[in-house]
Amino acid sequence: MILYPAIDLKEGRCVRLVRGAMSEATVFNDDPAAQARLFAAAGCRWLHVVDLDAAFAGKPRNRASVEAILAAVAIPVQLGGGIRDLATLEAWLGKGKGVERAILGTAALRNPALVKEGCRLFPGRVAVGIDARAGRVAVEGWAETSDITALELALRFEDAGVAAIIFTDIERDGMMQGANVEQTAALARRLETPVIASGGISSLEDVRVLKAHEDDGVAGAILGRALYDGRVDLKAALVVAG
Repeated sequence: MILYPAIDLKEGRCVRLVRGAMSEATVFNDDPAAQARLFAAAGCRWLHVVDLDAAFAGKPRNRASVEAILAAVAIPVQLGGGIRDLATLEAWLGKGKGVERAILGTAALRNPALVKEGCRLFPGRVAVGIDARAGRVAVEGWAETSDITALELALRFEDAGVAAIIFTDIERDGMMQGANVEQTAALARRLETPVIASGGISSLEDVRVLKAHEDDGVAGAILGRALYDGRVDLKAALVVAG
């Protein structure tokens, strides 16, 4: 199982939110590139980067910080936030740009054709981010909740060639209450596409429990606040994840 340390960008700084609320942002590092180097030095194989401002604005807002991260580390980066058209997708995934995988969230619900075209143009390099509140998909930086369930949306892309489904339980995000393992594993069992767990992972035990569902299709986990608060040691978590 792959662990993805998270770097969430707001106004050029590395922050963490509580349940996606921009008003409850805690700044953990003024230098996102330095934070990326710390994670890479601990031995992680991937980084998970989100442009939070872009998630609300609908277009890139922290490009300089993302580019600094890409220049700072040699490990692959998956990037989400505000990627809602083909031009933006190509700008990040094009030759020599440095982003290995792009995450489409709002676009997956609003413009599913973009996901399919992205998968065709960039095989294995497009993931779908499904963020759910009470089981329903939330979009526009989690500001709006739809009537579509996480499973319904995920099933729409089973044949598209999506690299992964990144499933976030918004109610757990940043709350340090543990991952929603049951819902994540249930989703993974219904899909052929690998699932990456996100939201609420707060201990090594959470990592162990998710690891136990690897055969169900839980292929990875995103670690955020727990790393910054020191609740989880990244090197120890990497050993648990295997």
